[in-house]
Amino acid sequence: MSLIHRAGVLGFAASCLFLSTAASAKLGGSVSSVTADRGRMAVSMNSVAMGRYMRHDLKRPNGGSVREFTNAAGTVFAVTWSGPGKPDLRTLLGPYFSTFQANSVATARQMHSLRRPPQVAQRDLQIQAGGHMGWFHGVAYIPSLAPAGFSIDDLAAQP
Repeated sequence: MSLIHRAGVLGFAASCLFLSTAASAKLGGSVSSVTADRGRMAVSMNSVAMGRYMRHDLKRPNGGSVREFTNAAGTVFAVTWSGPGKPDLRTLLGPYFSTFQANSVATARQMHSLRRPPQVAQRDLQIQAGGHMGWFHGVAYIPSLAPAGFSIDDLAAQP
């Protein structure tokens, strides 16, 4: 491991420790943009090094979970969620929320009365959400920000 890479990893790990009380990073944002709004979100957080990226596990008071994945540069490249009740998607998706919302409205208009989970399938933005009353899940992913060799299938394989 090169000295520059090692210094970056150590600095990144230190920033994760500093932000351990944080609530949520925004998709595409930096780990330093994590807001310290723990009281509002009431979450606990644990960060785990996963090779070329970090996984931040947030436990919600209702038993749900949110996972945020940051690359070596500290940029959030993916977010997953599951559990009872939806997390604050406006916060989790950050600037991508409007794309998600607009796509959901367009899909609803096209499908009329048919129910279809909201999805965004763009070249550099993938969002899939689903669930039913009492249990929701989803994944949002920006391929260009992910580490080399990472695929959306790696998110589904997370323990």
